Amino acid sequence: MLIAVCSLKGSPGATTLATALGACWPTQQSPIVVEADPAGGDLMARFRLPDTPGLVSLAAAARGRGGADPNLLVQHSQPLPGGLRVVPGPVGAEQARAALAVLASGGSSPLRRAADQPDTVVIADCGRVDPGSPALPIVRGADAMLLLSRPHDDELAHVALKLQAAQQWSRRPCLVLVGDGYPTAEVSQTLQIPVMGRVPTDTKGAAMLSGQGTSRHGADKSALGRAAAMIALNLHAHGHQPTTTDGSRPPHLRLAVVGESVPGVPPQRVGPHIRNGATP
Repeated sequence: MLIAVCSLKGSPGATTLATALGACWPTQQSPIVVEADPAGGDLMARFRLPDTPGLVSLAAAARGRGGADPNLLVQHSQPLPGGLRVVPGPVGAEQARAALAVLASGGSSPLRRAADQPDTVVIADCGRVDPGSPALPIVRGADAMLLLSRPHDDELAHVALKLQAAQQWSRRPCLVLVGDGYPTAEVSQTLQIPVMGRVPTDTKGAAMLSGQGTSRHGADKSALGRAAAMIALNLHAHGHQPTTTDGSRPPHLRLAVVGESVPGVPPQRVGPHIRNGATP
């Protein structure tokens, strides 16, 4: 299974959520997190990882004779302290975009080939995506696309404006809300897109997933980890749904979290500028 984690506006925490999903994946499948952010990666600096293997070495190997090897992705990954395997992206945007241009070209990328293995799930952190992003082919080839957004007027207005185009990138787009703001159910109803879940603002949990005591077996103890575990469980359940007669899976993911407001935050209503996809 290949999951693309991305945003349409700002930096709502795609890398943190991708890492949390991998750390909390619910089965014996082996998750691999790939930093496919055209703006450059964070994991290398965050965990003080060597610059190779990683996205750049993967791109170089993909151009060689072994490019069709389904094990290529894991060969260019590194373990984090808790055991989660990651393919870190280079810090520089120029290197990241060049590597993605190689990996996203052709009919089948190393990410897709690895994700087609029954014992592997690939979680691609694609950063902020637009129609010109070199990560867009990865998003288009994913089994599910998670769009991250903070439930505030400014970010939701951009999501509303760009959502129609983004829904053409994936048959299974879902929104993940980050932090306090408008109630989940109202955002889903207004934007007419399933909300997979809501990730709290959790400084301690984010620190655990940023090189400070990360453990694949303890990440789900934090509020952030518990929310990520629910999303991961939902994604895993969808990935194991029976196929239809034409060989495809049902296009819609069920909601793991039914609409609720964040405790302690007064209820708000989504304004007309969000519905219309325009800023005030």
